[in-house]
Amino acid sequence: MPAAEPNPNHAFDKDRLLAEWRDRALEFEREIHKAVVGLDHAVRQITVAVFARGHVMLEGDVGVGKTTLLRAVARGLGGAYERIEGTIDLMPGDLVYHTYIDEQGKPRVDPGPILKHGENLSVFFFNEVNRARPQVHSLLLRVMAERSVTAFNREQVFPYLQVFADRNRVEKEETFEMPSAARDRFMMELHIETPDDPDLRLALMFEPRFHDVDRLIENVRPGVLAHREIPDIARAIQNGIQASPTLQRYALDLWQATRKPQDYGVKLDGVHMEQLILAGASPRGMSMMMRAARVAAWLDGRDYLLPEDIQRVFVETTAHRVFLTPVYELRREAVIGALMAGILGRVAAP
Repeated sequence: MPAAEPNPNHAFDKDRLLAEWRDRALEFEREIHKAVVGLDHAVRQITVAVFARGHVMLEGDVGVGKTTLLRAVARGLGGAYERIEGTIDLMPGDLVYHTYIDEQGKPRVDPGPILKHGENLSVFFFNEVNRARPQVHSLLLRVMAERSVTAFNREQVFPYLQVFADRNRVEKEETFEMPSAARDRFMMELHIETPDDPDLRLALMFEPRFHDVDRLIENVRPGVLAHREIPDIARAIQNGIQASPTLQRYALDLWQATRKPQDYGVKLDGVHMEQLILAGASPRGMSMMMRAARVAAWLDGRDYLLPEDIQRVFVETTAHRVFLTPVYELRREAVIGALMAGILGRVAAP
């Protein structure tokens, strides 16, 4: 039997599909911007995470728009959306089932926020995750890693699930910080700050539309992205964006620099570089960095990677995966940003 003839239209159809989805992704960003201002970088990074199939941790001060941003993202993605508030008395079972007394006074058990929509669950938002106990974190991490959970004697799979979590960095009482190893499950950690632009600050204070969050969210067109198709598109993006050998060498150097930054000439004031790093970024972390970089290249309309694509996602995908020795971990917020900037500045880009 003769070999099947290659279909010359296959590559063209794939390129056209990716181009169409890129237009959808950019439209998705425009819709989110209807609800938030001054968060252009965060919106782009979340779009990258959506198409790289990675979960996202947000951190920032109180009232900077984290929840509004995620509600807008959920509306634009479509599918089912659920959220839960982290509290000190929250238990793992509260995520998967809900117990109550019905009208007849009989006990009832119904599916909880993770289970109630079945496989149609698209966005799960865990607000103030650091208020929940480690046992709750463990269940959340399993759902993130496997996109499944076992409950009621069966396994429920969530093929389209995107998990977002928010960590309150202001209040420390009655909180349980996720260990760094657990945070490695998040593709990205994004820091949301109050806009510096005086005009944006003035608008946030005095324009009435920003005082009605529900109305802002209603302005976002629902279901801009067909959430059930995103996993297939994500695979096509990863297979379609090429990395040259030189670019691969650069990525490997960045990885090694997270382990031994002093070998690349990175120096920080008041830091003994040989004693700084307990462990560098993990292989899983570097895989996620490259997944994100490929999506960044695709969003720029290219089918090949540039150093700038990696640089744009390096901090968000890598900083929380670098473990510092205890003496420097206490100064993490002051040290890690300078370390990441030093690595990007000292590792030679092709």
